[in-house]
Amino acid sequence: MNRQQAHSITMNRLAAIALFVFFGLSLSAQTAKYSNDFLNIGVGAQWLAMGNTGVALSNSVESAYWNPSALVNINKKYEIGAMHASYFSGMASYNHIGVAHKPDTLSALAFTAIRFGVDDIPNTTELIDANGNFSYDRLKLFSVADYAFLLSYARKLPIKGLSVGGNAKVIYRNVGKFANAWGFGIDVGASYKRNGWVFGANFKDVTTTLNIWSFNSEELEITIADSTFNQAPDNGLEITLPQLALGAARAFDITSQICLKAEVNTIFYFDGQRNTPLSTSFASIDPRVGLEVSYLDMVFVRAGVNNLQRITEFDSKTALIIQPNLGIGLKYKGITLDYALTNIGSIGFSRYSNIFSLRWEFNSFAKKG
Repeated sequence: MNRQQAHSITMNRLAAIALFVFFGLSLSAQTAKYSNDFLNIGVGAQWLAMGNTGVALSNSVESAYWNPSALVNINKKYEIGAMHASYFSGMASYNHIGVAHKPDTLSALAFTAIRFGVDDIPNTTELIDANGNFSYDRLKLFSVADYAFLLSYARKLPIKGLSVGGNAKVIYRNVGKFANAWGFGIDVGASYKRNGWVFGANFKDVTTTLNIWSFNSEELEITIADSTFNQAPDNGLEITLPQLALGAARAFDITSQICLKAEVNTIFYFDGQRNTPLSTSFASIDPRVGLEVSYLDMVFVRAGVNNLQRITEFDSKTALIIQPNLGIGLKYKGITLDYALTNIGSIGFSRYSNIFSLRWEFNSFAKKG
């Protein structure tokens, strides 16, 4: 490879970075479809295996994500949960960790941290120095990552079966040393149990969530005279519109040892028309269904469908495709290990992802004498 070819490759890669930052991040006080969409992936292999349901049935530290009001249903005083998943053939990683505490029978608290990122991205902007010398020793790596931190509170109300909860969340998004954003938002949820049924609602970003972007002009500056990307984008404000999730669920005792749980969720997106089964100018509606069969509350088999999308085929006909999910779980002495086989991205084209999550519930940190 000669110097001219290397120079051309470097400029092409730099232009790609500028395109990503400029068109993906440069916003000026406007709403954006799919804004903060990493928070729609879900947490907990149990619920991902059940088609991203959990608005009604969740009863663990993971409820802080699915429906914060359900945190009052955790069984012990403390619960710790963690999840890891790799997407897009290992290019991206998604991690979750949460801690919940139930100080009394009426209330619960939780802290949740989520990270979705792509690491070790080559930065070729400094491959050629000011004197035109080309060297791979100048190659540096950077990461593009999204973070969310949720502080949750839930409480049972005097009305039998009714509980409410909410999240105060902080968003941090980072594109190496090129750009970063801070965001703030609130979620509110409610749960109601009656006659064997469980109903749940989670109103995400109820006040809208604001992402305030700032850009590093020096790092984004391109000095090539014939380049069209010679000016860094201005700092901007990205607005995430509310999203409403409704759920209904019920448990059925098949035998004294076997139990079947079923949940149906409906998600309402208000950020514009999506390729969901029902989409209007007011909202796009995304249905989800999940099933779980348990044996002695120790062994679990799960299945679910979600991500229903309408696509236009080559013959201009519209087809409906779905994303199937499967999973299993084991629970013993307060420790639960869950596994889900699922995918994300282009349905039917992306590889399935293996997702693991672990939960530990206990009443005290101290050892018994």
